[in-house]
Amino acid sequence: MCEEKSKTAQLREKLMNEPKGAKALSREEIEQADSFCEGYKKFLNASPVEREAVRYTVEAAEAAGFTAFDPEASYKAGDKVYLINRDKAVALAVIGKDGVKNGARLAIAHIDSPRIDLKPNPLYESNNLALFKTHYYGGLKKYQWTAIPLTLHGVIVLLDGTRVEVKWGDEENESCFCVTDLLPHLAQEQVTKPMAKAFTGEDLNVLVGSRPYPDADDEKELVKLNVMSILNEKYGVTEGDFLSAELCLVPSFKAKDIGFDSSMIGAYGHDDKVCAYPALMAAIDAKDVEQTCVTYLTDKEEIGSDGNTGMQSDFLRYFIYDLAKQDGVEGYRALSKSTCLSADVNAAFDPTYASAFEAKNSCYINGGVVISKYTGHGGKYDTSDASAEYMGMVRSLLEKNDIQWQIGELGRVDLGGGGTIAKYVANMNVDVIDLGVPVLSMHAPFEIVSKTDVYMAYRAFYEFFVQ
Repeated sequence: MCEEKSKTAQLREKLMNEPKGAKALSREEIEQADSFCEGYKKFLNASPVEREAVRYTVEAAEAAGFTAFDPEASYKAGDKVYLINRDKAVALAVIGKDGVKNGARLAIAHIDSPRIDLKPNPLYESNNLALFKTHYYGGLKKYQWTAIPLTLHGVIVLLDGTRVEVKWGDEENESCFCVTDLLPHLAQEQVTKPMAKAFTGEDLNVLVGSRPYPDADDEKELVKLNVMSILNEKYGVTEGDFLSAELCLVPSFKAKDIGFDSSMIGAYGHDDKVCAYPALMAAIDAKDVEQTCVTYLTDKEEIGSDGNTGMQSDFLRYFIYDLAKQDGVEGYRALSKSTCLSADVNAAFDPTYASAFEAKNSCYINGGVVISKYTGHGGKYDTSDASAEYMGMVRSLLEKNDIQWQIGELGRVDLGGGGTIAKYVANMNVDVIDLGVPVLSMHAPFEIVSKTDVYMAYRAFYEFFVQ
């Protein structure tokens, strides 16, 4: 009987698909994951918005020997270059022995996250309080952004062209900002409304001051005047300078370990910095590659990838064309032979909200990196659906290198949906599939990921580059 069960177990192992997840990892691998994630937490804390993520990336790249790309220069195998797009996107390339003659290997992640942007004319006073009018950025649940501490980040460009960096609220003893909410005692009408109507976009007004300007000789908007006086003293700006500014409010939470076992990380911006950082580190660590490998950290994914810093711009295409020119091949031919891991997250199965998922085709915390063959909505609308051949190649890569992985769809069919940059890469005639990290509470101000999943993402991107 025991022998019979042993044979059955062997047959099951041979024929059945039973992901092992974190339980299959050694103590050494878990320690490596924990160590890797210490660097990731530093990246998160330093890079809540795109410009700061680009700055961090370039500093890390330069420390690792990367230099600014010159399209007129000549590069050889092993050279490492980067190219910045308007301070909000950046590409890093490690030149391969074959250059891009047989295509490039691309890992593309986005570094923008849902947040609250300021309107062009944001500052106003009402009932002796100063507030900012805002326009939310990306898909978020508006109520989650009330009654939490927020910090102000961005740039203001003055009339003389001077660019002023703004960062307020990050330091331990520095003041922050918040969106107020209605107390439950007076919220009987509010709580009976549908969620979408209980708190609207125009309700996301941010409290920024309450004291009037001292020693004033009139009574007009003194709280607003006091706020502008403080901003002028610190940054040298006037109210009109808001018209040429990119300012946003993000949660002031720092990345924190989650759980008694410290096995997870809670933070703002996991989507999609949890893929951007592993892709960055894979490019930094990659050496002696056959094909040129490129990590591209792009902008605007959360609002459709439009604009000249988004994935729908020609920035990456032109970069590949410049690399191809050095190899004496047409850019479109280099792209057509290229392969890509669209480095983006998927929604981890949450047992509290199990009805939103289809358990057999969901991804799970600690299950390893998740491959999403397609995203989109409804009948696979608005997506790239990776081919069986490319899916097979990526599967083989992961299995051969003992990288923990799983498959995942974005919730139940017809429940909703979402998208990634994969379709825009596919439109360039590049083989592409989504590979990233499962996330709990995605698009919330405080998202959660597994440390071992983050490390498996790094290993996946690294092996993709060096194989």
